[in-house]
Amino acid sequence: MMILISKYLVPKGYLGLTVFPFMFLKTSGLKENRILINHEKIHLRQQLELFIFPFYIIYTIEFLIRLIQYKDWHLAYRNISFEREAYKHEKDFFYLKSRPLFNVINFINK
Repeated sequence: MMILISKYLVPKGYLGLTVFPFMFLKTSGLKENRILINHEKIHLRQQLELFIFPFYIIYTIEFLIRLIQYKDWHLAYRNISFEREAYKHEKDFFYLKSRPLFNVINFINK
């Protein structure tokens, strides 16, 4: 994993963005934000499990479905299964050590 700083690549309203194998943060001070870094590391694992490219296809399709469902950008984003898993476990710094393979399937079914 390589952490890069780019206020231009990270969309407005967000602090970080992960595109395997890179983690982009809006400012260098965010490198110290353990919760954010853990959240993004969860996304790295999700991307690896789905062989990277399919992750982005599924993420985009699910976001569009949630956007139609909720008619609200932020609510749609927060309800993407990948985001639900990352937000639920971002404060658990040992989560990735015990996380079952393909755990995101549990979040899709909820």
